[in-house]
Amino acid sequence: MMIKHFVICSFLTVLFCAKTLAITPAHAPSQTLAHPPSKPLAEPPQKPKPSPSVDSSSAPPLSEEPIVQAPPHKGRSRIPTDVTGILEKVGGFSVFIRLLKSTEVLIQIENQLSASNSLTILAPTNDAFASTLKPGTLNTLSNEQKVQLMQYHVLPTFISLANFETLSNPVRTQAANSYDYPMNITTEGNWVNISTGIVNASITATVFSDNQLAIYRVDKVLLPFGVFAPRPKLQPSPAPALLAKPKGSSLNSSSSMSSTADGPAADDDDDQKTNASGAPDFTTGAGAVSFGVISISMVATILVFV
Repeated sequence: MMIKHFVICSFLTVLFCAKTLAITPAHAPSQTLAHPPSKPLAEPPQKPKPSPSVDSSSAPPLSEEPIVQAPPHKGRSRIPTDVTGILEKVGGFSVFIRLLKSTEVLIQIENQLSASNSLTILAPTNDAFASTLKPGTLNTLSNEQKVQLMQYHVLPTFISLANFETLSNPVRTQAANSYDYPMNITTEGNWVNISTGIVNASITATVFSDNQLAIYRVDKVLLPFGVFAPRPKLQPSPAPALLAKPKGSSLNSSSSMSSTADGPAADDDDDQKTNASGAPDFTTGAGAVSFGVISISMVATILVFV
């Protein structure tokens, strides 16, 4: 009996082990995983598309670092700054230099700098003159207008690039200080806009700066309103022959012409017209009757004596 139970248990044990081996593969992974399987990786992020470039003409990049460096000061002595030398060194300002010399505004600038006065010059380039003014425009200006044009490009104080935003409009220039020469300056970041009422210009670079004189390059000629404002066209005066004639003059003239053309016949027609009172004129008829009566009387007297 004991042997029978042992055999049955052994058979069941072998059968159980065979089923286990058939279900579990030979190289099955262990139930405890050190690193659970990770989720599939997402697509790598795409690089942002580059933004469109900013138009440099509308917002030019400005720097306070001047193109021409100021020379070092030697002691207390100060040599006046050579404005034309700075502009010639940079290049592209020959028209502006020629106007400064011909109008003698350059002498005024040098005298003010020698007297330790501070100035700011807004210098337009040759390209600015070509794009702003029509050919021959400068030749049509009088000497006084050219002087005002050059003085309009000079401000009577030193203004650094950072101080433009502190200015109050209208900005004072060395041109005639009147309503005809306004200038408004506005800033936005590094962008400095100059409005004259005729054109809008921008500062494109710092040419020179030494705490007494600042020279900035502008992309337009600053046209003052008092010189370049459009003038109203004058209407031509009417010719004397076209002047309106008073009433009745045409009738008088036509009457005189008809009188001249018709001659005596026209006069006879006028004699037959009534007078101003409206009654006929019997003067001529009465005279004829009187003459006839006298003639008959004379004839009758002669016949009697005969």
